Amino acid sequence: MEESQKGSGSCLCGAVSFKAEAVAQHVGACHCGMCVNWGGGPLLAVDCGSDISFSDESSINRYQSSQWAERGFCKSCGTHLFYHLKGADRYMVPAGLFDDKSGFTLHHQIFTDKKPGFYDFANDTENMTEAEVFARSGST
Repeated sequence: MEESQKGSGSCLCGAVSFKAEAVAQHVGACHCGMCVNWGGGPLLAVDCGSDISFSDESSINRYQSSQWAERGFCKSCGTHLFYHLKGADRYMVPAGLFDDKSGFTLHHQIFTDKKPGFYDFANDTENMTEAEVFARSGST
């Protein structure tokens, strides 16, 4: 099992802060079209499971981006706060939002066949195509 630790952080303006009880130390990069469109590049996030709390839900806008997931962002500054897998109730939080980023390592990349050609990572990571991601999750 992957090592995890507690973590906290906040959005750019500080309107929304969060605390997570089990933050994975492996950063994943998602290159799907929605993530790239949402942030202009890959989503670099860590799995925080379901044991996460946000300081002010009224400052969070939730956008249902697919049948199985929603994306959250701060209503004031627009900071991307999470990608939430609704069925599994798992929150993926951008690694850059955490107060302490020192233990994170880039571990895996998904939707590698959808990655735009204008960037590459030099890190040696586990890589999965779109078909491999959906096969593993059982989704279509």
